[in-house]
Amino acid sequence: MSSHLDDAALLAAELLARRWLPRQHPKVKRALIDAELWQATQDRLAQVGLRLIDNIYADHVSVALLRPAETAVFGEAGLNSHNNIDLPRDAVSLLVILWALIILPKRERQAARANQAEGDDQNDMFGKDKPIPTAASVSPLVSYKALLADFGIQLGKKTRLDTNLKRLENHGFIVRKGEDVAEGPLLDLLLDYDALAPRILQGALGDVLAQAKELVGNLPLAITQPPLEEFEEIPEDEIEEDATAEVPAPARADADEATDKPADDTASHASPDLA
Repeated sequence: MSSHLDDAALLAAELLARRWLPRQHPKVKRALIDAELWQATQDRLAQVGLRLIDNIYADHVSVALLRPAETAVFGEAGLNSHNNIDLPRDAVSLLVILWALIILPKRERQAARANQAEGDDQNDMFGKDKPIPTAASVSPLVSYKALLADFGIQLGKKTRLDTNLKRLENHGFIVRKGEDVAEGPLLDLLLDYDALAPRILQGALGDVLAQAKELVGNLPLAITQPPLEEFEEIPEDEIEEDATAEVPAPARADADEATDKPADDTASHASPDLA
């Protein structure tokens, strides 16, 4: 057997050794523009039950099991569990929270900038396709202190939160930048956006929005709507007369008296309660 390895074999071997590679890696860049090399790499990986994962919104590529191989590797219990990398339940909850806080805003920013670039190119005679902004340039940071304050109680407080953040960092889902949590190489690769995003946007966030709308609907009309008198139409001739007329002297005098008049006892007792 020849010891010579072709480019597809070398790329597959490096992916298996490093778990992920940046899209700017020389072998990855070539595979992304060379359809034959890409397919050859997929074929090599498929021989051992793996597939190459790429996402135009992510800055890395990685590998994962083929669907037919999942049952043989993890068994039915593994497929029916909430994850197949032995993360505890609170770590999975933390992963979903971080995914929603980082990936959802990132995708929105990438799409917005891509659409803006398309609009700018409409007036450019020699315009060309511009790449989607990199994840590193638009991916938001999550403050550790804010994460602890908002979700610390639900996720086991500081000690447990720190432990699970370390787990997620070791698996490549996140990276720590001082007091902030940032997107890791696998956060937008191994979590299925098409499956997860609707569950979050139409599920948890949908319930929150529905509750907000219901709250507004139950508020008194005096709060949500201005008085009807404000919407009464005024003839144009009256508007012109009002615009040029001066305030009558008695009205000004009454206003001066009202300004100098001390507040009554009710108002003085009410102000402390409002403060």
